Amino acid sequence: MKRLQRGQGMTEYIIVLALVAIAAIGVYSFLGKSVRNQVAGVAQEISGRSASAELSAAQGAAQQASELADDDYQLGNYDEATTHGN
Repeated sequence: MKRLQRGQGMTEYIIVLALVAIAAIGVYSFLGKSVRNQVAGVAQEISGRSASAELSAAQGAAQQASELADDDYQLGNYDEATTHGN
């Protein structure tokens, strides 16, 4: 009986882990470009150089992600979201 319960716990853990991974992929697809530009900006500032170009690129990427999030995608036009998200 204990073996079945242990297997059930592992199955539940795998399902939760898969859901978290899917959510992380979704968030990264919308915000990935903005996060990369912000990290690049921080690296520029740490090295003593101006990061205004990276920060403005991050703002542009965040604006683009916001516009994509506002669009209404359904099963018929879901591919448009993936091609525009880069």
